Amino acid sequence: MSPFPEHDGDGTGTPYVTIVLPCYNEQDHVIKEVERICAAMDACDYRYELLAIDDASTDDTLARLREAEPAFPSLRVITFGHNGGSGTVRRIGTQRARGEIVVWTDADMTYPNERIPELVAILERDPDVAQVVGARSQEMGTHRFLRVPTKWLIRKIAEWLTNTRIPDLNSGLRAFRREVSLPYLRLLPPGFSCVTTITLAFLSNQHRVHYEPIVYSKRSGDSKFHFVRDAYRYILQVLRMVMYFNPLKVLMPVALWLLGIGVLKGVYDVVSDPVYIRNNTIMLVMTGLMIASMALLADLIVRSRNGS
Repeated sequence: MSPFPEHDGDGTGTPYVTIVLPCYNEQDHVIKEVERICAAMDACDYRYELLAIDDASTDDTLARLREAEPAFPSLRVITFGHNGGSGTVRRIGTQRARGEIVVWTDADMTYPNERIPELVAILERDPDVAQVVGARSQEMGTHRFLRVPTKWLIRKIAEWLTNTRIPDLNSGLRAFRREVSLPYLRLLPPGFSCVTTITLAFLSNQHRVHYEPIVYSKRSGDSKFHFVRDAYRYILQVLRMVMYFNPLKVLMPVALWLLGIGVLKGVYDVVSDPVYIRNNTIMLVMTGLMIASMALLADLIVRSRNGS
């Protein structure tokens, strides 16, 4: 007897769950991942589809997916003509999904994809939860001595900007309600920071996100993560997303600090020389006023866009 609610798992009709699996040069293990996902979903009663999207792989990934496709009734193989990045794959996969629940994961054997039905079950049990994120207990990627402190810093910035505790900001394993995600898909960047974007988009719009602890394994194959380039993009994307939804949170503290320093500097100038205010004092005050004006204007644009 399956512990999960029944959803007509006879393999016909509209799926309830769509699993989006980006595939880029994963020839040695992609079929193992497909087998693991399908075995977990076949063991429960959720009707599902698995979208294996080949992102213009240069190895035999696509050939192996095509060869395996007839053996898995729920598997749909989609091909890209040129490499678009994992964010593009996830965006297009979500747009093409027929399921009410969309699951994002990876094909590198790092995530416990056998637990996908558990994530879906959490969404079904609690209608107030819009997204379930598999929160990793440890970092197993390359450049760990650099990735761990960098990701911690980025996560803390995101927590401060969103006023929310975020155990794992950029986990690649997550399940969410497709209807809730649709307005935010256009914001997804083409690279790895798409998972950060979807998290921040949900949190910034008061959609409840649940974090489920998972074990993260050592990846199979070569990592596509470039530390300097992708860490820089992560930081920019966090700031971009909060600017998009709450620009006052980013700009107003900077403006107030500059104005405060400028006022204190002006008091010092007047005390030291009552007839002369230094140029740097005027620049501090004027810069603070300009940034404050930008913050208020940006906030007005956000409120007009949201119809509030």
